Order: sequence, then C-alpha cells, then structure tokens
Amino acid sequence: MKKIGQFIYSWGNGHYSRMMSLNEELPNFIKEYEAHFSSKEEIYQKLLKRFPQENVHEMLMPTPIDGKYGPDVFLSMVNTLLPIKGHPSVVSQVTSYLRKERQLFDSQKFDLVINDGDMGPNILAKNRNIPSIFITNQFRPRLWKSRFYFYPGVLFVAKQIAKATKIIVADSPPPYTICEYNLNFPEKIKKKVIYAGHFASDKKITRTKTDLEQLISGNKFGYWMRTGNKSTNSITGRKYEDAFRTEQMKNEKRIISHATADPSIDSVKGKDGKNYSISEALEKKIDWIQIDVGFLSESEKESTLEQCDYAVINGSHTVMGEIIGIKGKPIIGIPVYDEQTNQIQWVQEHGLGVSAKKTKQVVSAITHLRTNYNNFEESIKQFQANFVANGARTTAKLAAEMLESR
Repeated sequence: MKKIGQFIYSWGNGHYSRMMSLNEELPNFIKEYEAHFSSKEEIYQKLLKRFPQENVHEMLMPTPIDGKYGPDVFLSMVNTLLPIKGHPSVVSQVTSYLRKERQLFDSQKFDLVINDGDMGPNILAKNRNIPSIFITNQFRPRLWKSRFYFYPGVLFVAKQIAKATKIIVADSPPPYTICEYNLNFPEKIKKKVIYAGHFASDKKITRTKTDLEQLISGNKFGYWMRTGNKSTNSITGRKYEDAFRTEQMKNEKRIISHATADPSIDSVKGKDGKNYSISEALEKKIDWIQIDVGFLSESEKESTLEQCDYAVINGSHTVMGEIIGIKGKPIIGIPVYDEQTNQIQWVQEHGLGVSAKKTKQVVSAITHLRTNYNNFEESIKQFQANFVANGARTTAKLAAEMLESR
C-alpha cells in the first residue's frame, strides 16, 4: 500500500484547513493508501481527534514566539540563537525536528510527501528521491520597509521551498491571484509551479436552522471574524472592540465569531443595552445590535456568510477566498502580518474590499462600503467569474499522478 506523509505548519489555521480539504478529495483519486500526519500544538491535537493516533506524529517545527500583537519580532529574532520563554534556540529546534522527521521518513518509507507550510520535508524528500508537493500562498513575499531585516530569512525559506517537486499555489491563476504580491518566483522554478485554485468549498449544507440562524434572518449586518493563533486572535479582538466603542457603530449590527470553542462566549446584546442568551433573544424577538459566538457550526457559518453585507477579517488567504470568491461579499481587512497586508492591498486595488489599519479607518471603511456597495458588487461579480475553487481536487489528482509514475 502506498504511503503519503503530510506535514502541516502549526502557525495559524489556514495550513490545516487546506490540508483537510485535500484529504477529503484524495480518496476520489487514490483508492488505497496510508496517510501519516505531522504538526504540533493545537494542530497536532486536532489531528489526533480526526485520525488514528498511530498515524499522527508530533513534530516540533520552529514557529514565532507569541507577543501581545501577533508574533514578537524581537524575541523571535533573539530566539534564533538563545532559548526564550521555554523555547529552545531555533538552531537547536531545527536540528531536533529535522532529526525526528528524518526518523519518520526512514521508518515509514513514504511514496509521496505533501507539505503545507513546513519546508523541512522538502529537503528530506529530495535527498531520498521521494516526490513532494509544497502547498503555499507565498514565495519571497514583499516586505514592509520596516521589516527589511527579514529578507535573508525570506531567501532561505524560498530556497527550501524550491526543493519540492511541485509547488502548488492555492489561488486562481493570474491575473486573478489574491496572493500575487506574496509571490516572486524566479524563472528557473516557474516550470514546477501550478496555480491549482483556492482550497475553498462551495458545497451546500442541508440543515435545520438553529436559533442563531433564525435570529439573524432578515437583518443587515457585518460579520466580524477573529481567527489565527492566540496572539493574533487577541489583537484582532481588541481592534474590533475599539471600533465598536465609536459613535458611528452605535447602530451597526454585527456578529463576532471568536474562533474559540467556549459556549460561555455566546451572547446577544440588545439595543436596549441588556444581554441575552441566543435562545432568549429569539424567543423575546429582541432587536439586537451585537451577537458574540464562541464557535459557529458549519451551517451557522454558511448562513452568516450568505446573509451578511460584508466581512471584517485580518487578511487570512483561505478565508478571503471563501468570502469573496464563493460567497461574493466584500471584505474589510485589518492586517497583522506582511502577508495579510499584501493580500488586502491587492483586494483593495481590485475593488473587492477595503484596507483598514486604524480604528477610524475601520469605521470609515464601513461607510465607504455601504455608500459604494453596487460598485463592489460589480467588481466581485467579475472576480467570481474567474475564480477557481477546486484547488484541493486539482492537487489530489496531481498526487495520484505522481504516485502512479513512481
């Protein structure tokens, strides 16, 4: 039986969600195979809940150190050579995790390796003549001027990505590539690059409407998404709260998804200033201004995206594809990382959304969207006509072909 090694970078949820979409498609093209999954921390725990324990492996690949506002740049740089906050130096982390990945390669004898964000397996696969696929939405991305000191690291990462047999860009082909400003492929590797399309699902969910879905029905509102790891989620939430306190937001209805499986977060704030549970608000027909939800079910997320007027996000590539390409809604982007800034800039230039870094900009962006909504709808309609959503399917088919030719 063929064996496929799958390595998932643990910083953020985008890598995981793309790989899970791919795993739904693989059985359609490869009838019999054994898959092994590797990651760490929250993603590792998710994998354990989804797949047999013996097929899930903990790999302590280096990740940035969390700070108050996303990754702590200074501490992450110091951590390159020195241990910080319980994190061994990056040098020792790389040595340790590559050793463990090497042991996994040698014990499992993979026939194919698929990596999303974790570049180490590209090196190991190439050294063992194992075909590999690297899934990404960035290669030598543009950096803010203030981050020029990251450039040597960017070049190093690009060099390791280039060792993959095939590089899958999880986006539509040019000129409709949201991550365009995060891609700078040299001519010598363009032949191995495939624009497979977004790993976004357009399947409809058959469901009975929940209390939340009934409560939001018929309302005009914005969908505010808190995503990412702990620090990213936290700073995004603080920026949202700053906006909610402004006078202009007094009558702007919103739903906030906290991306945290904590039911105690679920609450409804009425225009009367009182707080209610979701079921109570529905029963009493409360005229609400804000709904907080720890974690939306798939059906609730579907309904929220279908009915909202716009979505406020931090610029996650996977999320942007789903909201703009599948649901056809404009976005307001509040970036945390350079990668997100580049994608939001592209979206704004193409009339698909608005960039906002400060509280005043967020509030004015909502006004701008509502005032020019027809223009945004026209731009999105054109974008959707050229949007490619079957990235997972295309990648699964490629994986099957690479296994057959081995």
